[in-house]
Amino acid sequence: MRTRLATVLLALITAILVIPGPAATADEQGGESLYGQILDPQDRDQGVEGIMITIYSGEDEIAAVETGPDGNWEAELPEPGTYRVVVDQESIPSEFALRESSIVVDGESEVEVAAGDERPLILALEEAGASEDADSTASPSEETDAADDGSAAADDESIEAPATSGSFGDRFAQLTASGLLYGLVIAISAIGLSLIFGTTKMINFAHGDMVTFGAMIALLFSTGAAGLGNSLLAIFLGLAGAVFLGAFLDGRIARMPLAIAQWASVMLGIALATLLGLLGDSVGWQVPLWAAAVVAVAMGAVLGAGMEQYVWRPLRHRNVALIQMFIVSIGVALVLRHLILVLFGAGRSRYAGYQIQEEISFGPISMPPRDLVIMAVAVVVLVAVACLLQFTRIGKAMRAVSDNRDLAESSGINVDRVTLYVWGLGGGLASLGGVLYGLNQIVEYEMGFRLLLLMFAAVILGGLGTAYGAMVGGLAVGLVAMLSTLWFPTQMMQAWALALMILMLLVRPQGLLGRRERVG
Repeated sequence: MRTRLATVLLALITAILVIPGPAATADEQGGESLYGQILDPQDRDQGVEGIMITIYSGEDEIAAVETGPDGNWEAELPEPGTYRVVVDQESIPSEFALRESSIVVDGESEVEVAAGDERPLILALEEAGASEDADSTASPSEETDAADDGSAAADDESIEAPATSGSFGDRFAQLTASGLLYGLVIAISAIGLSLIFGTTKMINFAHGDMVTFGAMIALLFSTGAAGLGNSLLAIFLGLAGAVFLGAFLDGRIARMPLAIAQWASVMLGIALATLLGLLGDSVGWQVPLWAAAVVAVAMGAVLGAGMEQYVWRPLRHRNVALIQMFIVSIGVALVLRHLILVLFGAGRSRYAGYQIQEEISFGPISMPPRDLVIMAVAVVVLVAVACLLQFTRIGKAMRAVSDNRDLAESSGINVDRVTLYVWGLGGGLASLGGVLYGLNQIVEYEMGFRLLLLMFAAVILGGLGTAYGAMVGGLAVGLVAMLSTLWFPTQMMQAWALALMILMLLVRPQGLLGRRERVG
């Protein structure tokens, strides 16, 4: 009876977390927009600020936007339809001119926007007086592809199903490739969630916000870390020192000296963060996206390990019930989400230079290079995690603790240390999943929260507590979500993925790779 009650309560909590409010529902029903980035033709890493862009529907003005410091602009649209985009030529710096193309004539472009579509539009500059065929960021064929297909766009809640045409076989192949991409992103993000449940029997509702954390940190350090970036890095260095001391000196020295050393590390990090914050932009630096992703993964691992050492381990040692820890994890999720909102804002951003790319074709399948990189990185990481769990000493200890925590502890395994490693690994993988997810779509403070339900579906479908199950479940969820758009509207793609989870629970409650266990 108690088990059933806990299950029902957990289901209610999940429903409350994932059901969007009125604002989110309105955004799902609409959500049409136009966006782009205007770059300096003399320096492709710099945007041009202050260019006015006006959107018209017929003769009615719909929106007027101005490019930001990085050259980005975005205009929300009230409904699907055909819109006229007009660039104010007077607002363009005198040394530049708007480049004319097949879709931009006399500073105007006509764009058709479908329901729920976020459509990219390339508006390129050239040096004043340059010839029409001068080199630019993108060729006319790239512009036509971006305007017609919108392959770089993504909706707010998932990787958008690509606009496909041709025979059923061609569409099936294209959507299968997109489903694999989506599934790999879900699998990378969900592995940590499954491992944490396996070792602690706790569902971490903050896992989605750890995904957001990774995407935001990578965006911060790839666009220039100064002030906020340096301060966050210093704080996490101090926290990493405290976690390291706790992991390797706990039980070897007295508790009081260890606590003093840990607090000293944290306070040193805070002091350094304060100093760097005061210096501000004078200590500015920037790294490529791949290096920023490495920083994000490291900081995500420290965040996960810090949560385990200073939140969850004390609660477990005080014999706090699991249902109470579920409630605490919801509070941690809310705190983390709103901290991200305060630090990074509610705006939507994209990784510069990776959104509008010329697609590479493999027969009926066409994908931009960034998606191929996402798939390659995800496959390599999944194989590396599998090798870690299967062949290394710490991996075998993780599997032993997941199988039977009490037996593993009686066998001499330091369960607390293994759990700390699991949280660190889970936090790092969640951050990496956030980077890959943000690379394919927009980066905003609720992106991980929107992905959380699909991560739960992947973990339950594959089998609770097993990393391999999360991998298989993630791929299954991604494929079903994308292939369902062959017959049903894209708005229902996530519903069919969850329907698959429900069907699996009815047929095989332990999941694809889970083991049947006696309850009661």
